[in-house]
Amino acid sequence: MFGDKLNSDGLEFGLEGGFNFSDINTLEANRRLASLNLGFYFDFRLKNQWNIYTGVLVKARLGDDRLSENDLAFLGITPKQENGDYTQRISYFVVPVLLKYNFKNRIYLEAGPQFGLMYDAFVEFNADNSSTETRIRDFNKDNINKIDTGLTIGTGYKLRATDGMTIGIKYYHGLTNVYKNVSGTNNNSIFLKLNIPIGANKAKKSKDKSEGVTK
Repeated sequence: MFGDKLNSDGLEFGLEGGFNFSDINTLEANRRLASLNLGFYFDFRLKNQWNIYTGVLVKARLGDDRLSENDLAFLGITPKQENGDYTQRISYFVVPVLLKYNFKNRIYLEAGPQFGLMYDAFVEFNADNSSTETRIRDFNKDNINKIDTGLTIGTGYKLRATDGMTIGIKYYHGLTNVYKNVSGTNNNSIFLKLNIPIGANKAKKSKDKSEGVTK
């Protein structure tokens, strides 16, 4: 709604959406957890081709999928009698603060710290047979550190030279332990993202009109 007020020559504002595929080091889970991400971003233009990229993913989950029996014992989860899959899901507010370099061919590189604020976590059991579907959640947020910090590196491509969408991929490696007092339990995740500027075209047209530019 207010994207045209926020977008300017020195700032791009918009929505970030995509998927991430995450894993927790030391767990034996044999499949990364796939999850949807959604949030907003601010892309501040600095001198020359440098930017600062930040924002908040308000919907982002990290964790691990297809937990093993050893993982369940480590997490204090009693296996259910029926066959099914167990997943550790951890919900975070994710805030990257990345230094970004834009090449003239619209490809960019970015790197910097990333911070996560955990607000929910549970181990989910799912079973599906011919007659019933079972879903059980064992909440374990009290065993997980509230703050997650790490480093992110990524690359991407701007689809149009100005006010266009951007696609990208980035890798996050956590430096803090996911579980309290358990060293080596670090998050790591691959993020696929799409950035959509909000109101950028409207802001540009308003600027051109005020400067007497006609197209």
